This record gives sequence, structure tokens and C-alpha cells, in this order.
Amino acid sequence: MAPTTGFVGAGQMARALAAGFQQAGLVKGDDVVFFDPSRDAASAFEQAIPGSRGLEDEPSVAEQAELLFLAVKPQVMPVVFEKLAGKITSSTLVVSIAAGIGLDRLVKELASERVIRVMPNTPCLIGQGASAFSCADSVSSEDSQLVQGLLESVGIAIQVEEGQMDAVTGLSGSGPAYIYRVIELLSEAGEAQGLPRQVAQQLAVQTALGAASMVRQTGESPDVLIGHVSSPGGTTIAGLKSLADHGLAEALMAAVQSASERSRELGQ
Repeated sequence: MAPTTGFVGAGQMARALAAGFQQAGLVKGDDVVFFDPSRDAASAFEQAIPGSRGLEDEPSVAEQAELLFLAVKPQVMPVVFEKLAGKITSSTLVVSIAAGIGLDRLVKELASERVIRVMPNTPCLIGQGASAFSCADSVSSEDSQLVQGLLESVGIAIQVEEGQMDAVTGLSGSGPAYIYRVIELLSEAGEAQGLPRQVAQQLAVQTALGAASMVRQTGESPDVLIGHVSSPGGTTIAGLKSLADHGLAEALMAAVQSASERSRELGQ
């Protein structure tokens, strides 16, 4: 069982993580405290996490939490740093999910060495998240294992080097939006070829889900699985050639690069 867990910020990602921890039996609702200046966000958090307690401010959460999640947007972090100045003790493990805010800055601003940086993504809401994390030098293996276990209750969790976190943000942090866009475009393309909109979207969604599941369950590389679908002179080859001709690879490479660069900028 995790220790008393606090959330500074009670938005969608905080709710997803806390609910996942609770549903997995790793955190009791009565052991969750939080603060968010938005009354709507606070109310939604209380409803999603039965037994949780909203507190009056950020320092109150830090005072009670042995495990403290900083679940705010990177632009809000300077305010959080100011509010928590001198409030973090050695008994508190801090986990930040703010994009772009590096470990060096977190350690300096919080005056604490027990800091872990995490990049989750929104499918944590349904237990299908892809999270990566990196640890400050002084973080113990017990702290690392605790956070990894919690994150694995809402998906997968992979430890990476600090220098790789911006790339993680560009790939899996922002990646769900890329996949949603692909599904949307496939649906529109199907509709353009004569399918009813609802039918086209159902087929696109299931195709994306099935393809991802094939990669996971078979252990085969995407390239090998592409070969299983394709035959010389067939329909799939024609479609793949069109994707190449229209720059799909370049577009996706550019998307991940742009999001990764923006993550770096946010941390400056």
C-alpha cells in the first residue's frame, strides 16, 4: 500500500492517476489529499476518488503527503515552486508530471533530492497509459519501484534517462493526439469513398485498436506485420505507396520533433 498521497493540481491527469491507484488497491481514498484552485476540478476529483480530502492550499498538501504529485501545467510550476518553498522535507517523495521541467530545476526549486519526473499520457484514464519516468540521483530503488508500481496500475511504465524525457513527451506524451488525428482522417477518407460516417469511424477505430494489439500480442515488428497484410500488386501496396508519396514518414518525424522541442522550451 502506498503512503499518504497528495496531488497539487486535481485536473484530468491527476484524477486518472489517483483513480487508477485506488482501483488497483494501491492507494486508499482516505489517504489521498489534494488542492486545486478550481472549484470544478476539486469537485470532480472528490467524486472520482471517494474518501479523498481537498485541502486549503499547496503547503497543506505538502505537509500531509508522504508521496506528492505535482500535477499542474509547466506554466504554473513557478507559482507552485513559490508556494512550496521550504515546505518539502526529506520524508516526502515528489513526483512531477509537468512537461519539460527537468530534474535539476525540480531539485533546486524544491530543495529536495527525492524527486522523480514522470511523463504519463491521457490513456491512463482507461488504464492504457504509456508512462516514462526518470529519477534524481539520490532517489532510492525503493522510491523508484514504488512509483513504477503505481504507474503500472494505469498502463505501462518505463524508466529512462533524464535526457530522453523530452523525446518521450514528443512521442507518447503527445502521441495520443496523433493517433486520434489518424483515426479521424481514416474515417473521413472512408466516408469520401461512400461509407456512412458512423460506419467509417467504427471501422477506423477498430482497425487502429486491432493493429496496435497485433504488435503487442505477437511480438512481431510493425515491418513484419506490414508484410503479412501486403501482397504484390495488391490494395495494401497501393495504399502504402500513396502514404510514402504524400510524406507520412516525414510528417510523423516532424510531429515528434516539434513536440520534443517544445518540451525543451517549456523547461527553460
